[in-house]
Amino acid sequence: MSTPHTTPHILRGIRLAVLFLAVAAFAAAPDCGAQSQTQPASQQPAGQQPQPDQTAPDAGGPSGDNGVIALPKKKDNPDDEPPAPAAPPEPKVTNPTGMPPVSLHVDVPEVTVDVGVLLEKTGQFVPGLTPGNFRVYEDGVEQKIQGFKRVEAPITALLLCEYAARGWVFRMDMLNAAWAFSQQLRPQDYVALMTFDMKSHIYVDFTQDKNQIQQAINELGMSVMMPAAFSETNVFDALYESMDRLSRIPGRKYIILIASGIDSMSKLTFDKMLKAVKNSQDITIYAISTGGLMREMTEGRGGMMASMRDMDYLQADNEMRTFSQITGGMWFEPKFSGELPDMVRTINQNIRAKYQLVYRPTNAKQDGTYRKLRVELVDAEGQPLRMQDEKKKPLKYQIIARDGYRANQEVE
Repeated sequence: MSTPHTTPHILRGIRLAVLFLAVAAFAAAPDCGAQSQTQPASQQPAGQQPQPDQTAPDAGGPSGDNGVIALPKKKDNPDDEPPAPAAPPEPKVTNPTGMPPVSLHVDVPEVTVDVGVLLEKTGQFVPGLTPGNFRVYEDGVEQKIQGFKRVEAPITALLLCEYAARGWVFRMDMLNAAWAFSQQLRPQDYVALMTFDMKSHIYVDFTQDKNQIQQAINELGMSVMMPAAFSETNVFDALYESMDRLSRIPGRKYIILIASGIDSMSKLTFDKMLKAVKNSQDITIYAISTGGLMREMTEGRGGMMASMRDMDYLQADNEMRTFSQITGGMWFEPKFSGELPDMVRTINQNIRAKYQLVYRPTNAKQDGTYRKLRVELVDAEGQPLRMQDEKKKPLKYQIIARDGYRANQEVE
């Protein structure tokens, strides 16, 4: 059997093909190595999700535009991770109950002024006045009256009586004046009795039983002819102590000072006492001088010593008048006991019946300064009010009000 003959042309073609395959196999060797490490997504089995490459690059970030990304390692238990902090709630501002919405509140204190209007001749209270009849001035500046009412209420009063060895006439005048005042008391009134010479003595504490006050006055009267312990009288110290006691009691209070007014050796000077009176709150002083008849009979007699004595009494009268006027009270100087009922009736009417005015000062500074007050009465046209009796005769009247007040001191 003859062997097929292969032509040289065919053998050359076979050699070239084998050489081409060898070169192709050699060039494809690196790709095969890479495919052995990472399998393309197109060659993964069906139904299996592609898994990201967890190999982290050396620098902790992407190694190139087409490289893998380093991801942080997840915790084994996600519940152990603290939750993110909640956002703070928005602030909510609310006004107090019953208060309308406001953007700014300025605390301006109110000033209350008690005003008594009495006829000069009879001391009778003048009723029927309206807010339009009043003008209030603070340091010369007119204030707008925002509150007005007439008040008549029970009183809280302290009878401060001088009982010393100055002479039985002075003690008798004091007892008559204190008795006349006790006659005007009502069942709802609170009254106390204090006496003083060099020191003060609480004879009867505050009570609503006027019989206790009258019984105490009678007890003092039983020894009026007997010599007293001291002739010295420290009226400034006694008045200051009385004001201090009354300052602890709320509401309006009154001091009925019945004394000669002579101060012997008080620890407080007149200037300090005057300052304390100006700084007092809700305390009104009514003063009644004693020994008026004896002073009238002996005035200007007895030479140099008598002149000095008369000067002392005049000074005492001026001091008691000053204390009364500053606090909105009144001062009396009776010479006869028959004058006392009318004087005490005037005090009683002025204490119980008043017009109460309320305003907010235009000077809102709380600087602790003393503010001067002045109250006037006007008619519908703004002219000074004129009063007449039934016979068309003019009537003079008196306006009783505080001389001023001290503003609060702002605390820094």
